[in-house]
Amino acid sequence: MTGPTRLIIWRHGQTEWNRTDRVQGQTDVALSEAGREQAVLVAERLVAVHPDALVSSDLRRAADTAAALAARTGLPVEVDPRLRERCYGQWQGRTIAEIRERWPVEHARWRAGHPSPGCGIEDIDELSKRAAEALREIADRHAGGTVVVATHGGSGRAGVAGLLGWPPEVAATLGGLDNCRWSELRLDTVRGWQLRTHNVSTVNP
Repeated sequence: MTGPTRLIIWRHGQTEWNRTDRVQGQTDVALSEAGREQAVLVAERLVAVHPDALVSSDLRRAADTAAALAARTGLPVEVDPRLRERCYGQWQGRTIAEIRERWPVEHARWRAGHPSPGCGIEDIDELSKRAAEALREIADRHAGGTVVVATHGGSGRAGVAGLLGWPPEVAATLGGLDNCRWSELRLDTVRGWQLRTHNVSTVNP
């Protein structure tokens, strides 16, 4: 491993809860049939980045997504619980429509990007800190290599912003990751971490 350190932050495939607009958070929801197909299809593309290591959240929707790439590379999947999704407290298992009706004030705060909107939702700054810490340690362990990290929409986005050192007002401008799409970060020896691609499903040379 002698090239620039690269992190591919890969969101898991679709679940039935994604499809029905139901908040998952840290609930351990399985991939849907469509999500498993997405994982297989995208894994075939990610082989082209020649990963040196695979790391996953401990939630099975991410771990099963990573397993699709492990099956094509022969690499083991390391598991890091710090990569799991943001805890959504009282909202977990409820649809966005239900949340908007039952908790209109907290929903509006969440939509506006408030770091701690209430209802037991994990503070976004704490989420960013734990996810970025995990990514830094993963990068240190595999310095000079390419690591594919299977994670979640919220923790992936917050981890990217935290690793880049973006303040909250800048982090809020970063769009989300769609199911089975990824962001790529590379470590420049002079400038530090750089975002090379975001929310893509095609390999960047």
